[in-house]
Amino acid sequence: MPVIEYKCQSCGSGMVFDSETETLSCPSCGRKDNIEQIPDPLKQQVFSEDEAREYHCTSCGAVIMTDPETSATTCSFCGSAVILSDRLTGSLAPAMVIPFSVSKEEAMKAFKKWCRNGLLTPSGFMTADRIKGMTGIYVPFWLYDLNNQVEVHAHATKVRIYTSGDYEYTETQHFDVYRKIRLNYVKVPIDASEKMNDALMDKLEPFPYEHLKEFKTPYLAGYIAEKYSFDDKALFPRVKDKIREYIDSYIASTVSGYTSVSYTDKQIDTTPKQAKYCLFPVWMINYDFHKSDYTFAMNGQTGKVVGKPPISKAKVAAWFAGVFGVSLLSLKLISWMMGGGFL
Repeated sequence: MPVIEYKCQSCGSGMVFDSETETLSCPSCGRKDNIEQIPDPLKQQVFSEDEAREYHCTSCGAVIMTDPETSATTCSFCGSAVILSDRLTGSLAPAMVIPFSVSKEEAMKAFKKWCRNGLLTPSGFMTADRIKGMTGIYVPFWLYDLNNQVEVHAHATKVRIYTSGDYEYTETQHFDVYRKIRLNYVKVPIDASEKMNDALMDKLEPFPYEHLKEFKTPYLAGYIAEKYSFDDKALFPRVKDKIREYIDSYIASTVSGYTSVSYTDKQIDTTPKQAKYCLFPVWMINYDFHKSDYTFAMNGQTGKVVGKPPISKAKVAAWFAGVFGVSLLSLKLISWMMGGGFL
């Protein structure tokens, strides 16, 4: 089964993607090759669905064992970066990729800094010295362009209160509201990996689309890459749910100025214009604290960290006590000042 490895033309060592220079780099001799000038091996290979699914490292000959979803990995025997080319062609060929810009060393430093900012985490957790593993993964995403036709019927009121002489009057005006809206959203991201936690991936947003590049295999060298578990049609219901809150917010902005608005009918027709298969960079961090495992994720372009750290009950109690104490002191001070006290 075809395996792609990039060998240095100067010393023969395996090359990997360098996030700092965005080149294919040789760790041994320092050679750097412009990715745009490297021929695409995927266009030179033809694959058959009937081929046996066994991969061999071209450096040491060892059998490469992977999950069915993996499209790039490293050889467990010699450490060479390998790309499984048949899992990146045809319907599995990504259209775009956002390369890593945060190196493993930078990711480690950023994560430790993030841990130290946890005001309510246990003191031992803040030392960030229990990292069990940090893996750079290209996670599969679908980017949807969506057209939305919206029709809304609502009942609205405007209430005015005024006085005349000794009497107070309340005037209520009633309105039938109708809105017909067309909303288009572009590049709405939905992660397509069964392994990844959807909520965790959502929180990593935004991914900087100005760094989107046409997909080329050298970007994967030295990292893990996953192919999608769900196609764009299977995830269409989820992307509709994701944009619903934005649509509702826009609708609300078009009926401002009323005292109350009650929707009697709301029709939203969402149709996909296109969906592009892309790979986004994510650092996955496994952390061990008091014999419990915690998983965190970092945006491989922006350095944003998400995850749920452990919480110190003692610190939470102290925080509440502090807030309660300040509030109680403020109430006593106000009471004292109203009674004639002064500073």
